[in-house]
Amino acid sequence: MHPLINYRACINKLPHLPGHYMEVPAKVIEQLGGKFKVRVLCTINDKLTFQGGLVALGGGSGYISINNKRLKQLGLQRGDEVQVKLEPDESEFGMETPEELAEIFSQDDEAKRRFDLLPPGKQRYILYYVAGVKNSQLRIDRALLLINNLKRLPIGKESFRELLKK
Repeated sequence: MHPLINYRACINKLPHLPGHYMEVPAKVIEQLGGKFKVRVLCTINDKLTFQGGLVALGGGSGYISINNKRLKQLGLQRGDEVQVKLEPDESEFGMETPEELAEIFSQDDEAKRRFDLLPPGKQRYILYYVAGVKNSQLRIDRALLLINNLKRLPIGKESFRELLKK
């Protein structure tokens, strides 16, 4: 992937998704190696950078989701044109590890080993779910729930539903 790719895009909405997205034209997809499932750092209007992934849209183009919170931070809405900068996301998981989860991993080798065996999408799901609340105690509770369930499940049978069982 090239170190930095710049282009302009409009904020759009897919009918079957709750959030919004920015199209990534086919020529940009080619610059990114012609593949989807690529993790990127996406900067909008030189104001906000976030981690995201490319999803196929059709006709060789793709999209990157942008949630309502980010749109509000940027003062944007559907139909607005934005300047997009993409660069490789070289972080280990495509998002930060919440400190509560990192602490569990530092104290529980089996938890870390089982987490490392998961596919990247399930790893990101766990990170996203734990980080998805502001309250530290709730992040601890979520991390413990997911990791305890992960450790009891057979390897390869770690469904999202089973990970969330209380």
